[in-house]
Amino acid sequence: MDSTFSPRADSRAAEIFDEAPDGVPSFLDRLFDQGLLVRTGVDGLYGRSGAFESVVDALERLISRLGAADGAEVMRFPPGMSRPAFERSGYLKGFPNLAGTIHSFCGNEAEHAELLACVEARSDWTGHQQATDIVLTPAACYPLYPAAAARGRLPEEGGLFDLQSYCFRREPSLEPTRMQLFRMREYVRMGSPEQVLAFRESWLARGTEMIRSLLLPLAIDVANDPFFGRAGRMLANNQRQQNLKFELNVPVNSVEKPTACLSFNYHQDHFGTTWNLRQADGSVAHTACVGFGLERITLALLRHHGLDLAAWPDAVRITLWG
Repeated sequence: MDSTFSPRADSRAAEIFDEAPDGVPSFLDRLFDQGLLVRTGVDGLYGRSGAFESVVDALERLISRLGAADGAEVMRFPPGMSRPAFERSGYLKGFPNLAGTIHSFCGNEAEHAELLACVEARSDWTGHQQATDIVLTPAACYPLYPAAAARGRLPEEGGLFDLQSYCFRREPSLEPTRMQLFRMREYVRMGSPEQVLAFRESWLARGTEMIRSLLLPLAIDVANDPFFGRAGRMLANNQRQQNLKFELNVPVNSVEKPTACLSFNYHQDHFGTTWNLRQADGSVAHTACVGFGLERITLALLRHHGLDLAAWPDAVRITLWG
């Protein structure tokens, strides 16, 4: 397992990440200037150009080819999920600072007039809105678990699902890799501990080979989720000690703090217990997933191979577009 960048990759990365002189545009500014990303006035919320989307589409096809032989059931959920399901998932225990809810106006005409008066006065009008029964999806797999549990017990071979969704995490930042709304492609495995751990090991190998085929430097490291607060630090330590999460990192913003472009997670029986997901024999199902950050991989390619897609190495273009 790769835990450090190779010397050759480190040398190349050092050239890319040499500190730019004062006045030289940042990577994010250059993405804007080239039209690959589009400013919206909110940090971490960007439009994408056709060229940017052509890379995302090619990555989607590449990931589909890598997983095609497994026969995963394809599901696509919208970027919103049931608020009761979200509350039951336990997400707010670990990540209250990242969650996003959807509110809407539910008042009468008089209250509407009050709202418009606030808008006209440029004062806070959001107090006139109420929480709806929809929240923004924090990870592509979250809507899957209640849907799978509602079907009853898993088949003998367990379950395997192919997911993709826009996801939201409230992390306003000028790092282009830390978007507030981004797309996540996932494969999720449900079954026995042996089944889901074998799945994760398989995708650790496939994901590594995929990123290498794109001529990107990488390192795979034990990781933890960004749990909130003092109790969260204990959860993070436990997660690392038990090797429940690995990340495939690529330097995008810097060599010292590379970006997690893929994650490989073993949830043990957390979601099985939460949603009463049962194996064919009635025992609680374990789950694991591999997640691909589609924008992050795209940004890694742009960072290492340049902003002109036509000038990318032939091997990369062939891997993506044939």
